Parts: sequence; structure tokens; C-alpha cells
Amino acid sequence: MSHEGIRIVSAEQAQREDAEHERLPGDAVTPKKVRVMKTEGTGVEIDWKDGHQSKWNFSWLRNACPCATCHEERQQTGRLPGVPKPKEKTLLVMYEAPVKPLEVTPVGKYALKFKWSDGHESGIYSWEYLRRVCRCDVCLAKVEGQ
Repeated sequence: MSHEGIRIVSAEQAQREDAEHERLPGDAVTPKKVRVMKTEGTGVEIDWKDGHQSKWNFSWLRNACPCATCHEERQQTGRLPGVPKPKEKTLLVMYEAPVKPLEVTPVGKYALKFKWSDGHESGIYSWEYLRRVCRCDVCLAKVEGQ
């Protein structure tokens, strides 16, 4: 019997991972209204059927990309979704334009797909994923309370 792929995690980590796999109620992951403020450059707002409202800025969404490559990199480094990669320490800090979406397209009736100004475009942001990474005060309090 092989033990490859077995990992030891803390009780908190196990709880967090279990919560990630619980199904959310249908109204919690069904948008009533989706606003992508591409022209304004501000971000995405979703009003959910259960009355909840979520908002994200584009920079946060890019740093929370759910594609396999970004997800694995965050897991290896311990970064949470939305947290930017640390910048290299240099004497002269170069200006880096904020990432923004060049295109935003719906994927069926279950997600959004962004083509980012940094060339990345493989992440599919499902409604369930977006609801799970809600940044409102209520949802952040739940995460901190776990």
C-alpha cells in the first residue's frame, strides 16, 4: 500500500477544507444581478437571490484566480485567495500598472471568465466560488470566527 499523497493537517485546516466542499443552498449561489464595472475599472458586484451582496475589486479577483496553476501556487506558498504575490526586494521599485480585465464573458449560466491585462485567462470564476470568497463584513466575520 502506498502512502503517497497523504498529508497531515491541523484540525482547523481540516475544518476549512471540509467547509469548502459543503454544498451551498441554491439561492446562495444564484445571482439575481451581476454588475461588472469594466469601464469604470472598479470590480464586480453580485446581488444573490438569497438577498446577500458581494463585491470584489479586479486586483483582488486576479489574485484569487481559481485556475489550477494559481490555486496550486497559492497552496504551496500559503497565500490566501486575493493576496498578491510578494514583490522581489529591489533598490529601485518599478511601477507596475494594476491588472484589469480586457474581456469578461459569461460561461454558461454558472460562471464568469476574465481575460486579464497580464495575459492570464484560464480561470473560470463560478458563482459558487465567488460566493465562497465573498469579502463582505458578514462573510469575513464568519471566516475569522472559525
